[in-house]
Amino acid sequence: FTTIAEPWIKLEVLTPSKFMGGIMQLLQDRRGAQQDIKHFDNDKVLLIYEIPLSSIVIDFYDALKSTSSGYASMNYEFLSFHEADLVRLDILVGGNLVDVLSVIVHRSQAAGMGKKLVAKLKELIPRQNFEVTLQAALGSKIIAREDIPPLRKDVLAKLYGGDRTRKDKLLEKQKKGKKRMKKVGKVEIPQEAFLKLLS
Repeated sequence: FTTIAEPWIKLEVLTPSKFMGGIMQLLQDRRGAQQDIKHFDNDKVLLIYEIPLSSIVIDFYDALKSTSSGYASMNYEFLSFHEADLVRLDILVGGNLVDVLSVIVHRSQAAGMGKKLVAKLKELIPRQNFEVTLQAALGSKIIAREDIPPLRKDVLAKLYGGDRTRKDKLLEKQKKGKKRMKKVGKVEIPQEAFLKLLS
């Protein structure tokens, strides 16, 4: 490839003027370029922006409604393709690449998106008997990481009082078992996790 292009759209947001500042900040954070602002008599404002389509696909509508307390509405139309610095953001679960979780993002937003994805995955993947590492990577460079702690089984429950060395031996045995499990264990990602991650 010599260049990579992404689709851009003309986005119109109609909102009460008191929410204008927050919405303009939201659009700016999503790489939007302001084109025009039109003020109406009924204390409404029409914000016209050019913005990458990818910036509004995932959670933009929810963020817009949240910023405007549900009062803003939007409309958009395709403009053209613009050259962009896009990269592939990979997600690794337990050290293994999960292809379906890979996304194409603008380089400037890769770190933020990586942190957001691994944090969300940490909430969605159930705990295992061993520690699970979640990582976001650009090529071979890890840019974000979260760890899901292992389930804890109380191996000392059957011991009443007694010898400290016996307790230490049981805890050490458990530790070795978890380390071995982490090497060979496979992490099952529930189907709902994929769906919630995209919503």
